[in-house]
Amino acid sequence: MSDAVLDSSAVLAVILEEPGADRVEAYLPGAKLSAVNLGEIVAKLRDLGMPAQTAEAVLDGLQIDIRPHDRNDALSAGFLRPVTRAAGLSLGDRACLALAASLGLPAVTADRSWQSIAADVGVKVASVR
Repeated sequence: MSDAVLDSSAVLAVILEEPGADRVEAYLPGAKLSAVNLGEIVAKLRDLGMPAQTAEAVLDGLQIDIRPHDRNDALSAGFLRPVTRAAGLSLGDRACLALAASLGLPAVTADRSWQSIAADVGVKVASVR
C-alpha cells in the first residue's frame, strides 16, 4: 500500500523493530516521506552509531518515495505551528503533516499526541501504536 505519508517515528519503528513496525510495513513500498523527515531519520540512525552507508542502504531498501520540501510545504509547516505547539510537534512533524495535506493522504506516525491535533490540521492521522 502506498497511499500514506510516513512520519520519522513510523520509519524508525520499522528500522529499529519497535512496536507498530508491522502496521507501518503495510504501507511499504511506495509510501511518501518528506525530505525533512529523511534528514531526521538519518540523524537518529547516526546518533545510534549506524554507519552512513548502512543507514542509506537500509532506507533505500524500504523503497519510500522521498518528496522535496518546497516553498509551499515550508509555508504550510510554519502555518501549522500555532495549532501543533501544545502537542509538542517538531518541524519534522509539521513537514509530514504539510506533505500529507498537500497530497490529500493520511499521515502515519508512532506518536500518539498527533490524535489531539488531527481535526485541527485537517489531516487524517493513523497511529501505529
